[in-house]
Amino acid sequence: MQKGKVYIVGAGPGDINLLTIKGLKCLQKAEVVIYDFHLNAQVLNYISGDAEFIYAGKRGGHHTMTQDEINRTLVEKAKEGKVICRLKGGDPFVFGRGGEEAEELAKEGIEFEVVPGVSSAIAAPAYAGIPLTHRLYSSSLAVVPGYEDAEKKESSIDWTKLATGAGTIVFLMTVKNISSVCRRLIENGRSAETPVAVVRWGTRADQTTVVGNLGNISALIRESDIKPPAVMVVGEVVRLREVLKWYEKKPLFGQRILITREHSAGFEQLEDMGAEIIEFHTIKIVPPEDWTELDNAIDKITSYDWLVLTSVNGVKYFFQRLREKDRDIRDLKGIKVCAVGSKTAGAINNYGIKVDLVPEEFNAEGLIDAFSKEQRTQNKEQRLKGLRMLLPRAESAREIFPQKVRELGGEIDVVTAYRAVKPEMHGKRVKRFLKEGKVTIATFTSAATFNNFMEIAGEDADILLKDVAIAVIGPVTAKAVEKAGLKVSIMPAAATIEALVREIIQRVTAKRP
Repeated sequence: MQKGKVYIVGAGPGDINLLTIKGLKCLQKAEVVIYDFHLNAQVLNYISGDAEFIYAGKRGGHHTMTQDEINRTLVEKAKEGKVICRLKGGDPFVFGRGGEEAEELAKEGIEFEVVPGVSSAIAAPAYAGIPLTHRLYSSSLAVVPGYEDAEKKESSIDWTKLATGAGTIVFLMTVKNISSVCRRLIENGRSAETPVAVVRWGTRADQTTVVGNLGNISALIRESDIKPPAVMVVGEVVRLREVLKWYEKKPLFGQRILITREHSAGFEQLEDMGAEIIEFHTIKIVPPEDWTELDNAIDKITSYDWLVLTSVNGVKYFFQRLREKDRDIRDLKGIKVCAVGSKTAGAINNYGIKVDLVPEEFNAEGLIDAFSKEQRTQNKEQRLKGLRMLLPRAESAREIFPQKVRELGGEIDVVTAYRAVKPEMHGKRVKRFLKEGKVTIATFTSAATFNNFMEIAGEDADILLKDVAIAVIGPVTAKAVEKAGLKVSIMPAAATIEALVREIIQRVTAKRP
């Protein structure tokens, strides 16, 4: 029997950008993914849709699978010849029980690799502005599990050596036992005035940091209602936080922004400014069911005066089909090209084609006005007379522009170049985030993205979005939102991602002190 292979991968502490390149590659080729609770669920978006997902997480002390069951599942799936990714939060070999899983695989003769991840022991303090070592403050570091009851007589921790033996001590999973941990450290020689920081959900949008000392930190975290998961840092390095904290100073820190389009390109600035992006794709771009319309248009491409492309997707699928028909850009000689929006124009330029016209307004009315000016004619009734246009676009789109072209004497062939369909996915994870109030802004770039979201989210979708700021592109999307009884909070004048991002930044930063 051919055995498979297991990759034991650390997914990092929360910020999806801290996932390693090798970890991402392992995810993308995995046929089975066995994953934990304490990782950013957005990581799962990078997994092949054909992969088998197995949830093995633990939340609030409740185990979905025991460690023995996880070990057995890894072995069974590997013996089926599968490529498996065992996805764990943080680093698998830092209190992640990855060593136990690797031992079981080795015993069964199953090939495995360990892909290190960024441990919360390092990342959470770094995002809180606390260097664990510093030439002037600390040159030694200890990382200790805090879940062990410090009161038990036979502790595996030598408190007499730990208390004063390391300049910096990091405790993981210690919130429940923090009072006894602090007392043990003080009893064994650490000063009660030693600075302490507790960082909850480090590297995430809801990161919370409480600073005190060994004498008062347990009372402070009770007052702040700090719950697990959290990292505790003990040592003089905590004093540097006031100078070095950087993450919490970002303009959009604390914002979780829902992106419902298939690609999040254009929203990167929000992430750069501190927001956490939650990708939940409610549309999927696919080829048309039948290429006949577009093929017929390509066969007579030289008969057109204008090629009108209204989106990056339109550009992609038109030129892809042009190549598949054994044609190339030389066949467009003499044809003028109109692009709706700078992104579309850029995509066309990538093919080495000059764009002749970009309307000032990115809608049907703006297109008509642009073409009318281009014709420079006083015959208002037939100002597009004699013009032949090709419009490759989405299967379902507004008919205003084609109708107006015909009214003004022009000829236009509207052909399907791609379709926007609802992907097969469930909304369990994003619904939990919405219910817990962890999403601050939800973006919808088309009526389809909104309507599909409502279908996927189910009956209580309107309730989930009630307290979320809704940001949309265009009046058609806004009408879809309002029809569902919800309020649009953000809608830029220009119907572009760039304009939407600017409006979101302006709204959030205006509210910050």
